[in-house]
Amino acid sequence: MNLQFPFIEASNGPDFSAEAKLIAAGFQHVAGVDEVGRGPLAGPVVAAAVILDPEAIPDGLDDSKKLTEKRREALFAAILPTARAVAWQAFNAAAIDRLNILEASMRAMARAVDALPLDCDHALVDGNRIPQGLAGRATALVKGDGRSLSIAAASIVAKVVRDRMMARACNAYPAYGFSGHKGYGARRHLDAIAAHGPCPLHRMSFAPLKG
Repeated sequence: MNLQFPFIEASNGPDFSAEAKLIAAGFQHVAGVDEVGRGPLAGPVVAAAVILDPEAIPDGLDDSKKLTEKRREALFAAILPTARAVAWQAFNAAAIDRLNILEASMRAMARAVDALPLDCDHALVDGNRIPQGLAGRATALVKGDGRSLSIAAASIVAKVVRDRMMARACNAYPAYGFSGHKGYGARRHLDAIAAHGPCPLHRMSFAPLKG
């Protein structure tokens, strides 16, 4: 079944209305899907998929960018035991350079859905594109992390997982300060690249590293 819902209305914050429409249409397990890490110069892109339990949705879910690190960590700890299913997938810098960041992001999202321990009947995907691997079983929702509780949950999971990866990367490559800027193009990061050159975690297809 391939239903589309192009007229889902925006609200003042994420709610469960998009999921409720799909459930009412016969889709039992609806996943929210989001990715984090398209813009950094280093590190992976991470996608997450979350199927919330409508009877046990943690309070305070929102777009991960609107939350403090402490709040994201607390919500991550609340999502894992209450959601019906959670999964995440990552593509490293080498894969991003090989595929390009958009393709890597799309594949990561599709793989996150496929990695869920429950069969996903339909996915709500943040943004305006449906990954090829989810064609016919997903709806794209622009600014979905601020509109859908399931996508908001996925955005939190992806962000916390990626931030933890970058903290570990900082231990391996301390000169770059990855735990602070998470691989984005902060001045400290650019200065470290100028001083030490790139490390294996850098995306060589991104400016100013390419060429």
